[in-house]
Amino acid sequence: MVYDDTAAMLKGHPALSQLHLLPRGRQGAWHERLAEERRLFGALRARGYDLVVHLTDHPRGAWLAWALGARWSVAFERPDGKWWWQRAFSHIARQPRGTPRATVERHLDLLRRLGIHPGPEERAPTLAVNTAARASVSDALRAAGWHGEPYAVVHPGSRWMFKVWTAAGNAQVVDHLARLGLSIVLTAAPDARENQLADAIQEKAATRCIDLRGQLTLEELGGVIAGATVFFGVDSVPMHMAAALGTPGVALFGPSSEIEWGPWSERFQVVTSRAHPCRPCGIDGCGGSKRSDCLAQLPAGAVTLALDQVLERHGQR
Repeated sequence: MVYDDTAAMLKGHPALSQLHLLPRGRQGAWHERLAEERRLFGALRARGYDLVVHLTDHPRGAWLAWALGARWSVAFERPDGKWWWQRAFSHIARQPRGTPRATVERHLDLLRRLGIHPGPEERAPTLAVNTAARASVSDALRAAGWHGEPYAVVHPGSRWMFKVWTAAGNAQVVDHLARLGLSIVLTAAPDARENQLADAIQEKAATRCIDLRGQLTLEELGGVIAGATVFFGVDSVPMHMAAALGTPGVALFGPSSEIEWGPWSERFQVVTSRAHPCRPCGIDGCGGSKRSDCLAQLPAGAVTLALDQVLERHGQR
């Protein structure tokens, strides 16, 4: 059960038989929302689920776990210790205090609380890309000037702009990858700020990019990344998609913690600033300024070196 705008991330996954979708935010009049909740509850009850695994602290999961009467249900403990939360689930998973933990491992703790301990080979996230998305991606690439040559995906933006690197640094990476014989596919969300960043990168770079900004669905973006020789970006959704697809890559981390949110893949390398002991601070830019010095001052040489290492390690040089 996920929000409808993220359904593409799970659609077609071989382990899933049905997706239950929720609208994000309050949509429609109160009686329409109530009717939608009743339809959702009816659909869930009709499936007769034995187990509810709730990954967030949203109250909806608690009342569903209780109302559906599943034999097993598990969620994380809440810091506020609400009694109704404790009563709603058959199992409550505890978390380490003050110790950073990878989000993938943290989520798997819910299974461990039930006595299910995934082995190393079972912990890797996976992402399914359907045949139709792969076909439409090939058409989009060719329409944008691709001729079948190996390419790198560069996704410089993020929903949070304090996580992005400089246009000048990205331009140097684009030119470096081009000198290695790779075409550059530039992707971005249909967002004005991301487009401004991408425009600045293309102005500074000597390399002409295959520009697919704002043209791809999430499924098609997955198809583009799956076909890439290497991925380069920052702490963002496309970075996690690349990791789940097994595409080698390099990701830059600034204020956010690479321990908690880093790409879950041995084929990735994370680059961070060694000159800023204050990171990861979890703040939206230095002092809340929306600009992170730990990223702005990151030298391009450290990034291109990481890309060379990743490409060499995985036999792509």
